[in-house]
Amino acid sequence: MRHNTTSSKATNALALPTRAPNFARLAAATALLSLGALGASLLGCDKDKGGGAPSSAAGEEAGAGAAAATKKTTIAVIPKGTTHEFWKSVHAGAVKASKEEKVDIVWKGPLKEDDLKGQIDVVESFTSQKVSAITVAPLSDKALVNSVTQATAAKIPVVVFDSDLASDQQVSFVATDNLAAGKIAGENMVKLLSGKGKVIVLRYQEGSASTAKREQGFLDAVKEAKGIEVVSDNRYAGATTETAYAASENLLAAQKASAGGIQGIFTPNESSTFGMLLALKKAGLAGKIKFVGFDGSDKLLAGLKDGHIDGLVLQNPFRMGYLTIKTVAKHLRGEPIEKRIDTGASFITQANLDSPEMQEVIHPDLKTWLGE
Repeated sequence: MRHNTTSSKATNALALPTRAPNFARLAAATALLSLGALGASLLGCDKDKGGGAPSSAAGEEAGAGAAAATKKTTIAVIPKGTTHEFWKSVHAGAVKASKEEKVDIVWKGPLKEDDLKGQIDVVESFTSQKVSAITVAPLSDKALVNSVTQATAAKIPVVVFDSDLASDQQVSFVATDNLAAGKIAGENMVKLLSGKGKVIVLRYQEGSASTAKREQGFLDAVKEAKGIEVVSDNRYAGATTETAYAASENLLAAQKASAGGIQGIFTPNESSTFGMLLALKKAGLAGKIKFVGFDGSDKLLAGLKDGHIDGLVLQNPFRMGYLTIKTVAKHLRGEPIEKRIDTGASFITQANLDSPEMQEVIHPDLKTWLGE
């Protein structure tokens, strides 16, 4: 309004009769300049009173509020590795849940499942970035404890999936009941051997809680059969197919497998199962020794179809990824969640391979969610 008043007065002053002497015109111009200066001074006073731009503190507060209002929930998803087919299915399930929950996920993990330092670095990096939440499948049940503790201290909730953590810092644990899954493998091995024979277990990797539970479940089940003898259960496959293949060759030779020294084999994850399959093929023993493995990649399913693998315990990695994101999203909304969520396991053989239930687990819709 001050600008309008100034304009009105200026107009009146300049609208003096044309007969006015030059002195009058000079006075009018002077009055106009004075009024303009006064208007500017008054506007300056208004700013000091808070009517213009906000103060520094108020500006920071308003900016923070706007950022909070527009910031989208970002959830870090950290697998053990990114090369195995299992993790692709976990990723696809996580993407599906993120679309339903309208949250962003960032999928990042070590390339190989023996890069413990790399996984720790990823967890700590996401903590520094102050993401909304972190989900992680720990490569070690103990080595990740400190990193998870740091995240929770920074008010970042953590959901652990696939493999347990020796801590109570996580808000939930989403995974296969690995002890029960191992028992499924053991009970079926007993049936395959009709309750008698010599058996070996090629373990996965030290420090992996999930596979350790599977191995224990298998051993518990077969030891209930008095006619079955476990002749080796202290060898480890390592993190890759290559290390598993080498370990398998050594174990088969040590147990004189070619001479009938063993009748049954159990391996507790995808890479150890495929490494053993390759070693059995090379030795000409594929299909001659009862073989129960874990997980359902295309290569392992081909081995099942060919009769080189007798059975596979299948997890549901798509469901695992899906429920992990669903669980953390509920927690971020302040809704109650379960401390332990079982994603289920099943046993697949040539007999039930083509059933709709098994096909849904074996072939999750990766194309829709990952574009592949």
